[in-house]
Amino acid sequence: MKFLDLKTQQKRIRKSLQVRFDNILDHGAYIMGPEVHELEEKLADYCGVKHAISCSSGTDALLIPLMAWGIGPGDAVFTTPFTYVATAEVISLLRATPVFVDVYDSTFNIDCDKLETAIQDTIKDGKLTPKAIIPVDLFGVPARYRLIDNIAKKYNLKVIEDGAQSFGGAIGQKKVGTFGDVAATSFYPAKPLGCYGDGGAIFTDSDDLADRCKSIRIHGTSSDKYNSEIIGLNGRLDSMQAAVLLEKLKIFDEELDMREHVNSYYRRYLNNAQYIPKNYQSANALFSIILGSNQKREDLVLKLKKNSIPNVIYYKYPIHLMKGFDYLKYKNGDFPVSENLSQTIVSLPMHPYLTETEIDLIIEVLKK
Repeated sequence: MKFLDLKTQQKRIRKSLQVRFDNILDHGAYIMGPEVHELEEKLADYCGVKHAISCSSGTDALLIPLMAWGIGPGDAVFTTPFTYVATAEVISLLRATPVFVDVYDSTFNIDCDKLETAIQDTIKDGKLTPKAIIPVDLFGVPARYRLIDNIAKKYNLKVIEDGAQSFGGAIGQKKVGTFGDVAATSFYPAKPLGCYGDGGAIFTDSDDLADRCKSIRIHGTSSDKYNSEIIGLNGRLDSMQAAVLLEKLKIFDEELDMREHVNSYYRRYLNNAQYIPKNYQSANALFSIILGSNQKREDLVLKLKKNSIPNVIYYKYPIHLMKGFDYLKYKNGDFPVSENLSQTIVSLPMHPYLTETEIDLIIEVLKK
């Protein structure tokens, strides 16, 4: 049994993928070749936005819009401590300050009541200027963007949807990639839509923001690649990764349906999984359950290991307690929901090709 099965998927696309690879070897445009531009058009069309800007990773997809807005020292950017470190990392790289907000104990996404309180407290303190919010669509479930957008408008803040795990998800008919002022996603191989290396994309309806993001990803250049007009970075996507994504995109909706079947089958037997609100469609990047205590999780992990069932803990450490973020001077107890989740959560196998027989085996071990 595999936690993530890329081999079966690869068999489905291998022949058509080889054709694309051969074309790239023939035309020789290995970086930002025609496949990249084709992919951007298809991603924009898939989400229903004007612009999809490919880039080298999900981390750069978060970093580049912050750079485009001039976020920097003295600015506060609000996000959650219960996510992958990249979300806070990009804020710190620009010498802005991550201001953490605890999450709901149901969806594991940013708590909107606590978000507004954190913004008000920051304004009252006067040391930082609130500039942006980065909600995270954790494990594939979109955050509460109606409430988040209302809060952002009230305090004149920008919103970046961190959709690194949620591409393919939706709220009603509105797809991930269309929330906030700009959205970011990751194409890391383990994501629902992943390449065979690193990759990411930025989504926006703003022409001006799109132009700035395109420039930043190529060292701040636009018309002349040897004349940097703004400070940028090397954030380009290569043609081989674009080719992989183009072929995977052809079967993506089918695989999302298959993921949803796996999710639904799990939930026939388990009532301690991440909550998915009504009218929300998760990309089902992960299937995570909560145990009653850290000891119960340790016991379960050991039991799963003995039965050769793979599992992973996302995330064992909330960001505010990581050594790298000591400078923010947060302490244990500041974000109790995130801290409790880090002690009690475990993720079970989740991928489109997981069979009901395999899930039955997992459930049998869980019930022992």
